[in-house]
Amino acid sequence: MASQNGCNLTSKDLTVIEDQLTHLATACRVAQGYAAQFQNAQLRDLAANIARHHRQQYDALFTFLNGCQ
Repeated sequence: MASQNGCNLTSKDLTVIEDQLTHLATACRVAQGYAAQFQNAQLRDLAANIARHHRQQYDALFTFLNGCQ
């Protein structure tokens, strides 16, 4: 798939990116779930930071993919 921005992604590339987006979204959801469950403030903050990290990675990959249209 050619685009104006120089992204030449094959269907295999798109499949890998789709899988990665799914994994990142799942990891974010799981970490958010742990953050909601933890009573210990340090563990709650750690889980929230992990969730935030996964969300940022998801957003960056999604932005990259949208830039390739």
